[in-house]
Amino acid sequence: MRRTTARLLIPAALLAGLLTACSTGTTSTSASTETTEETSVVTTTSVETSSEISAGVAEVLAANTAWHTSEVSADVEAGTSITLDGSSASIDGDGAEVDGSTVTISEAGTYAITGTLTDGSVVVDSSGDGTVVLVLDGADLSSSTTSPLQVTDAEDVVVVLAEGSTNHLSDASTYPDAETDEPNAALYSTADLTLTGTGSLVVEGNANDGITSKDGLVIESGTITVTAVDDGIRGKDDLVLLGGTIDVTAGGDALKSDNEEDATLGYVYLDAAEVSVTAGDDGVTAQTDVLVAGGSLTVAAQDDGVKGEAVVVIGGGTVDVTQATEGLEAEHITIAGGATSLVTSDDGVNASSSDDTTSTGESADPDLLVTISGGTLTIDAGGDGLDSNGSLTMTGGTVVVAGPTQDNNGSIDVNGTFDISGGELIAVGSSGMAATPSADSAQSFVALTLGSTQQAGTVVHVVDADGTVLASFTSSKSYASVVYSSADVVAGATYTAMVGGTAGSDDLGGLSHGGSASGASSVATGTAGVESSGMGGGRGR
Repeated sequence: MRRTTARLLIPAALLAGLLTACSTGTTSTSASTETTEETSVVTTTSVETSSEISAGVAEVLAANTAWHTSEVSADVEAGTSITLDGSSASIDGDGAEVDGSTVTISEAGTYAITGTLTDGSVVVDSSGDGTVVLVLDGADLSSSTTSPLQVTDAEDVVVVLAEGSTNHLSDASTYPDAETDEPNAALYSTADLTLTGTGSLVVEGNANDGITSKDGLVIESGTITVTAVDDGIRGKDDLVLLGGTIDVTAGGDALKSDNEEDATLGYVYLDAAEVSVTAGDDGVTAQTDVLVAGGSLTVAAQDDGVKGEAVVVIGGGTVDVTQATEGLEAEHITIAGGATSLVTSDDGVNASSSDDTTSTGESADPDLLVTISGGTLTIDAGGDGLDSNGSLTMTGGTVVVAGPTQDNNGSIDVNGTFDISGGELIAVGSSGMAATPSADSAQSFVALTLGSTQQAGTVVHVVDADGTVLASFTSSKSYASVVYSSADVVAGATYTAMVGGTAGSDDLGGLSHGGSASGASSVATGTAGVESSGMGGGRGR
């Protein structure tokens, strides 16, 4: 697993599409070309990280095993054409043979696949060195017994979606009892797999997964739509999304990497891809790390939105969890950039142990940490908003929490210390367990327990002793407490919560500035810097 240089010799007709695949939306590759009358050479060189990747993402990447890239030298003009025709196929060139409705590719090289296979499969079984390049150009493959496109042996495989092409894969609804390396996905590979090109691919995983690689899986570009009974897209060693438009609907996990044997593998990395997933289980899940450096990610999940057993880092891009039980979950969670929005039935952000036997009582686990240093984070949580069973550190960024309405949870719930030294934080919710930053934090804060529960749509202002409105908040649900921190809050000063008036501009999750408290009523006062481990309850659950 090493980043190398990928060199593809392709026909001029495919050049524009593949060039887009190598360069669109990703800062981790660069492309150059050499053109002749008949063919064009595309050279793609990978770099370790781009200058846009945040330090948090880059640090974790550096500790992990690098994802694969393919070193390919293939002449498509001298390659092999495979034309699918109903229940059989014809082949023009070397390296492949037909047996009934099964096409077997046995040598490294480039193979252009077109046509329709109604009930059969294309099998890559290449025991020699070299990369197998499959150019799908209007290929429609279905099977009633197995995976229609499967790699049982190869050094690595690159699937190119030809420019302007629409391709389709649909597997059996039931498989025979599968051994370790038996196919279990519509697109299945035991080798490192790369998807690229500017065409489209529709995948139907009718028995288990949609797309699976038992090694690494890299998606560089293309429009890819996956529906699957179980997991949508799974790369065992790593799942790397560098570009393209990806839409997944899965009965299990939507995006997944699950190598349990190597702590430097089993990660998911997103940069520049546009991703939308709907999952019956987790939206994005990794045995180790989930890293977001760019792109966009919309998640609707029945369980966790984004889960890393070890680390979740958001350093850029957009993460929008529209539905989940818990939004972000890992032992270490870092928000260093980008725009993150979470809507959850339970906790919004939860730093918790992957060890199910570990107690999550009121004692702090020193191995668990939430760090917020940049970007924006908005949370609408039915449970705890910001929850760490260890500690929480905030040095920058903007955090807006619309927390629970019930007193058995809090908008902030930290078992250990909550140190804040920068950024802006507003957290509203029930008053029973709402905690605050630590009293010795470098940046002060004020906690305001309201005299009565305020209803959804009510504007609350945080006002200093001179009558200046520091911030305004319009809640989408009822609330009875406000915790606010910014550089404008002075330790020891008195602040007032006033209800009514008008909200300001530049709204972020209900937080606004420039609002007016004219006509508003005072409902609470508080002194900045006074710590609470729960306004009516203990710290941390």
